[in-house]
Amino acid sequence: MKPLLQVITLGCSKNTVDTEHLLYQIRNAYEIVPEEETRPRVDVLLINTCGFIGDAKEQSIQTILQAVAAKAEGRYGKILVFGCLSERYGAELPALIPEVDGWFGARDLEPLVHALGCKSENAARRVLTRPGLPYAFLKISEGCDRACSYCAIPLIRGRHRSVPMETLVEEARALAEQGVRELVVIAQDTTFYGLDLYHKRCLAELLERLSAVEGIEWIRIHYSYPADFPEDVLETMARNPKVCRYMDIPLQHIADPVLKSMRRGVDGAWTRALIRRMREKVPGVALRTTLIVGHPGEGPKEFRQLMDFVAEARFERMGAFTYSEEEGTWGAAHLPDTVTPRTKRSRLDRLMALQQDISLRCNEARVGTPVRVLVDGFSPDGILVCRSEFESPEVDGEILVRYDAAAFDGIEPHSLVGTFLQVRIVSADAYDLTADLICIDE
Repeated sequence: MKPLLQVITLGCSKNTVDTEHLLYQIRNAYEIVPEEETRPRVDVLLINTCGFIGDAKEQSIQTILQAVAAKAEGRYGKILVFGCLSERYGAELPALIPEVDGWFGARDLEPLVHALGCKSENAARRVLTRPGLPYAFLKISEGCDRACSYCAIPLIRGRHRSVPMETLVEEARALAEQGVRELVVIAQDTTFYGLDLYHKRCLAELLERLSAVEGIEWIRIHYSYPADFPEDVLETMARNPKVCRYMDIPLQHIADPVLKSMRRGVDGAWTRALIRRMREKVPGVALRTTLIVGHPGEGPKEFRQLMDFVAEARFERMGAFTYSEEEGTWGAAHLPDTVTPRTKRSRLDRLMALQQDISLRCNEARVGTPVRVLVDGFSPDGILVCRSEFESPEVDGEILVRYDAAAFDGIEPHSLVGTFLQVRIVSADAYDLTADLICIDE
């Protein structure tokens, strides 16, 4: 009988991909217990940690301590910890939590595989931790060469390293064979893809090669950096029907003094011009961005500029968070955190209230329009949970379609997951939309 092994994955979608690659390499030596499943005893527990910001670090530490307590009760044999937290604090953690049997960094997947008694193999294959979902994340590179003042990712993940195109195409084929219809392309910076391997930016070429994979119908781009943005990506998005008219581009701010202190490599004029080009070259594109409020150097004037920019740009999707000083970063060493927590919170609330109104108006403008959607799941209350090319999984709203057996010719609702539908939007709020079925689009 194989020993039981379970993985708890914390943090971002990039960590999920790391876990899935790891599981493929140890699949023959262990019986994999799903993360959400409880067993009386598991022989090996792996914890894939996040160490990016304070809240994530605290969650990782609490998860480890809870696992250590469960180990003392006999529920776990060994506990091995890997990922960003142990990469960042690998020198301190073993002495602080000696009950953990092994610590491995974010760049130590191969040593971890060997520690589990297995051999490293086929980097293009994965064991999906949530099989049955019609989408999967495809990590096209690791690390980052940027030097943003607030960001610890280069400290944790190292310099940018692209995954060869051939490996990514093979991985996409393997995912399609498992029922994946949509690829969400991720990296610390997707626009940097190819510079190290091919000496040029190759994201557009990669998108074309991925779109040729049979079974893949949508390809979505996340985490694009504004500086030196590769314009051929916009041409591909406008021309290739498999590349979603959707762009996730974290801009962080618009005021020149703040962008300079953030070390973003762009100014407000460049940013505004880029947004204009995106909307001009890709008509109907949905833009998602992320912003930081309360960064050192952000006074009332700079915050007003940020509010004005958001009102002007009218992002279909936007997230924001307050600045927090991260040890080891350039900002922590050189930029005193001068904005009070209360001011940060107030500014965040005002910014998100503005965006909520913009999101509502954008969604309301879609009422009455037809759209193609992908079915992600079926809820107990009889609703098909769907998305269009303009909604990314797990971060954006959903399009909800009530299941009616007659309208769907008696097709069992769970079998519709992974199916494309033509629907018409009938109502909207600031986050989700509801729609009626027009027809099954297959």
